Amino acid sequence: MRISLVSNGQLLTPERPDGAVPWWSFTKTVLCAAALSLVRDELIGLDDRVPEGPFTLRQLLGHRAGLADYGELADYHAAVGRGEAPWSADDMLRRLDASSLRYPPGSQWRYSNVGYLFVARLLERLTGLPLQRALERCVLAPLGSRARLATTPEDLWGEDRASVAAYAPGWVYHGLLTGTLSDAALLLDRLLGGSLLPHTLLEEMQRALVLGGPIPGRPWAAPGYGLGLMIGVTKGGLTLRGHTGSGPGSVVAVYRCVRGGQSASCAVFSEGEDQGAVEAEALAHLARALERKEVD
Repeated sequence: MRISLVSNGQLLTPERPDGAVPWWSFTKTVLCAAALSLVRDELIGLDDRVPEGPFTLRQLLGHRAGLADYGELADYHAAVGRGEAPWSADDMLRRLDASSLRYPPGSQWRYSNVGYLFVARLLERLTGLPLQRALERCVLAPLGSRARLATTPEDLWGEDRASVAAYAPGWVYHGLLTGTLSDAALLLDRLLGGSLLPHTLLEEMQRALVLGGPIPGRPWAAPGYGLGLMIGVTKGGLTLRGHTGSGPGSVVAVYRCVRGGQSASCAVFSEGEDQGAVEAEALAHLARALERKEVD
């Protein structure tokens, strides 16, 4: 596993060389932060309906809009497995029958990448910029991040993984950021601990809807979701905020924890598909960092 750790705002030396990796669904946290920056600037309200359907921005960001997810489509997985070129977004939405909501908005929770496609479109529409530039203006540049949206398979891995770079990032319809683990850990730390967003919006972002009890093989005792953030109480009693993401062949987990006035953020990347092992590794590093500071 590759790991990067931030302790009380200071980046600690990565345990391995910190090359760029796909951020997978940690991209959602960045998209959410960008959308909340538009709320901050009064370009849209959290509870305003969006043009794509009878649901609000808040419901999109919290996976409560009633939308299905293209991961439900067997044809999607088959096409990805065959290495086909991505469908257009409109073709995907047609195949999914995305306009038919699966439940009344706000009444349930259901993870949906489609919701974040609509968030990405909202960002482009309200800023008048392509998504990369909108993210740079709203989040990446203010937080000192050099993350980039992947547009080709080679963008996901760089030279060290070119031999397996067969997955086309266009299959991630809301956009797929790639960057170093240090960048990811610092971005989350600065976002949740800084001044990009006003306190009221940070509170909204971190207000969790509890989604159940312990998950076998994963460290969560009480998993939940806020706005663009997975928020879970661990079996050891710590509350982590961040996001796990996975795609063909790899998993990334980026989380922050605060305890007793101390903070730590950790980003972990591993090949394979074991989300629980990667989350547990992040939790272990966060717990040790907080314990070390308490002793100091």
